[in-house]
Amino acid sequence: MKHTAFHTLHVAAGAKMVPFAGFEMPIQYPTGILGEHRIIRTGVGVFDVSHMGEFSVKGADALALIQALTVNDASKLMPGKAQYSALTRPNGGIVDDLLVYHLGENDYMLVVNGANIDKDFAWVTQHASQFPNVTVVDESNDVHLLAVQGPQSLATLQGLTDVKLEGIPYYSFELGTLAGESMIISRTGYTGEMGFELYFQGSVDVATRVGNAIFAAGAQHGIAWIGLGARDTLRLEKGYCLYGNDITDDTNPIEAGLGWITKLAKGAFNGSDVIAQVKRDGPARKLVGFAMRTEKLIPRTGYSILSAGETVGIVTSGNTSPGLGTGIGLGYVPTALSAPGTMIDIAARGTTFPAEVVKIPFC
Repeated sequence: MKHTAFHTLHVAAGAKMVPFAGFEMPIQYPTGILGEHRIIRTGVGVFDVSHMGEFSVKGADALALIQALTVNDASKLMPGKAQYSALTRPNGGIVDDLLVYHLGENDYMLVVNGANIDKDFAWVTQHASQFPNVTVVDESNDVHLLAVQGPQSLATLQGLTDVKLEGIPYYSFELGTLAGESMIISRTGYTGEMGFELYFQGSVDVATRVGNAIFAAGAQHGIAWIGLGARDTLRLEKGYCLYGNDITDDTNPIEAGLGWITKLAKGAFNGSDVIAQVKRDGPARKLVGFAMRTEKLIPRTGYSILSAGETVGIVTSGNTSPGLGTGIGLGYVPTALSAPGTMIDIAARGTTFPAEVVKIPFC
């Protein structure tokens, strides 16, 4: 297992460490997942997400390559802007979801899921060979990434930088100095709360100094490390997809509810013809959110979804919602069963439990 530069700080904070994406990562701290979840919703917390991947894409053909590989329209990005997008295969399946950052003229950064770094880099470089004026470099091992999230994140970080954080719009970023280190200060996150993601490089000592500075600045706001367990409950309450669960190589963006980032009008890209056909015909299935109508079951990934006694799908993500106090989940069902208010059943422990299709975000 690899360690991030913040490993010693996690151990000192009492983290329970688990294998994740090739790293030993914190799943939770002594506060517990429920407590950590509430900290993000009401105060400020810090996620170490340095396991994520970062690819530098530079050159006169950088934009053309990104346009050919991703579903969103990167031509709309001005320097200082980021967008949520997805890499797709010729059959319309999703290689990964990712962020695209426009750093400057002919200069982009792709941020991919940690478990997919090798697969994604191979996919991008395979296609880059068709573009003579582009260079793609995997910088994942050199980049530290902290996500400082929650309503008090701005107040925590503002004293550490001259960048006017309040002036950074959602999905925008500034190249500046924070805690004495040059970094990308990005108004993004995976929690649905106010927050920032900080990308920077340097030694373990540099990373430790930045981490300690953030915690000193956030002490008055009750700042805490937050693990992957709460990261999952937070994103699930907002209905954010998790790659490998809710979206995969077998998932079409339209059925996954990602039509809003799929810009077919921009021109051809990997799988655009297949995706366009699904959009015209309507998907056979859709990803929906559901809430349990009993307190007796926490839905888990892999549980069967039933309608009228017949299996119609599986739960792709599920947990207890701290905000609602009941079980919630995501899963694919036939389009005819996708309307909010539709009653379904979740099978577990040799019986079934009632649930209702609901709009997302859940809360």
